[in-house]
Amino acid sequence: MNRSIRLDAVLIQAVIAGALSFSHLHDLADAAGQSGWKAWAYPVSVDLLLVAAWRRLRTARRDRAAWAWFVIALFASLGANIATAGLLDLNAVPAWLRIVVAGWPALAFLGGTLLVHTPTEINPAPTPEAETTEEPPVIDLHRADAAPEIDVAPAQPEPAAELSAVGPAPEPKPLPASVPPALLDHARKLADHHRATTGTPLPVDRLRAQLGLPAPVVDSIAAHLQLA
Repeated sequence: MNRSIRLDAVLIQAVIAGALSFSHLHDLADAAGQSGWKAWAYPVSVDLLLVAAWRRLRTARRDRAAWAWFVIALFASLGANIATAGLLDLNAVPAWLRIVVAGWPALAFLGGTLLVHTPTEINPAPTPEAETTEEPPVIDLHRADAAPEIDVAPAQPEPAAELSAVGPAPEPKPLPASVPPALLDHARKLADHHRATTGTPLPVDRLRAQLGLPAPVVDSIAAHLQLA
């Protein structure tokens, strides 16, 4: 069977189902007190709501509102088919069913309006992640809980004392410990500002109070800046 024959069979089946459902909805609306042209308008209203919900689902499969209105329209169509199959006395329609039929136009209008005019949610395209660049480490100059690591130069061994009349050789002056350049520049600015303001070198005690660092670190800085 080729595609054209399958398509014709589907169209014939759709025409039969639509005609029967249309007739059942008309009979139910007529039995519920909606006579004349009003009884013919009910099948059109139900089918239009069903088509609108289906078209909405084709573009938004996860739209819960579209699924809800599709189920409501389908329940109305199937309910009319079952009610007219002999399970309901069309000559004595219950009051609740008359209320449902009378309120259907407003419900169908609300559903159709929401399905047509509610914008479809579109997931935004993922944006490429921004390239992360490494930032240089920031040195907190006012922290007193941890001191920066200092590479202390190895102490040179003292020369052995010579047994001579001259006496013991003088001990070599210890080299100042290395200090991070950022910390040394900050201390140099403080010392230059104090010298420009007072005309005297910055005392080591004052430098220690301004930096808030341990005494060995401040002594190393003072040795580099020749403050003492």
